[in-house]
Amino acid sequence: MSAGKDFCATLMDVDDSFGIKAVFGIVPEERYGVSLSFLDSIRSRGFEVSVQDLNHDGRLFDDKQEFLRRAKIINRYGREYGANGFRAAVLYRKPEWYDALEFAFDMSFPNVAPLDPQHGGCCTVMPFFIGNMLELPVTTVQDYTLFHVLNERSIDLWRSQIDLVLNKNGLLSFIVHPDYLLEPDTLAVYKKLLGHLRDIMEKTPVWCALPSEINAWWRARSKMSLVKDGSSWRIAGDGAERAVLAYAKNVEDRIVYELSQRC
Repeated sequence: MSAGKDFCATLMDVDDSFGIKAVFGIVPEERYGVSLSFLDSIRSRGFEVSVQDLNHDGRLFDDKQEFLRRAKIINRYGREYGANGFRAAVLYRKPEWYDALEFAFDMSFPNVAPLDPQHGGCCTVMPFFIGNMLELPVTTVQDYTLFHVLNERSIDLWRSQIDLVLNKNGLLSFIVHPDYLLEPDTLAVYKKLLGHLRDIMEKTPVWCALPSEINAWWRARSKMSLVKDGSSWRIAGDGAERAVLAYAKNVEDRIVYELSQRC
């Protein structure tokens, strides 16, 4: 709510202290006032703005005609905010309606969601396309679930999920809310998460990127191709110098990938 909005500047300070940038999902209507100066205060610091639903009432996908009406308004806010990305409230989703949304990417699909109101998930830790919209899946537990459903005040679950995703060379994405970090104990847990991520970045060749950067890369990647090069293969296409060829092999009935060069 407004307290969470007022905490955004402090939260950016915290993120910056660990060298990590984030996207802020903005609810356009009913929750709090959204001014251009507020949006600029986020973007001017190198953070990103996305549109979070319309009014966060959890009813976006209840009725097709009402969804289409809201989608037009959401799209207008997206243009006004200069936002490339969208996320529905409560991670509700109905991908067969997504063609009404005019965003480059969506962030509403969890990979698994046993504790979410809408169960299921996309069962992958990789980005994927739904029509022309890129889906950036949520691959870790939300802060609300961790703090208020599981009543955890440690990052043990996050750490185990991070290890699983990194083992698959997948996308690590987190949802944290300024509202849920207002208390010293939850903010301390979040700082431990950021510290752990910073340690990983210092020791492992991972890319810490904003959603728009991931969107640009995955779209470029999708247009690349493998071409025969003598007795081997190489990647062709714009941005190919950023890509790495991987070879899959069967090791004790497990698929193992070997990179042709280190990232």
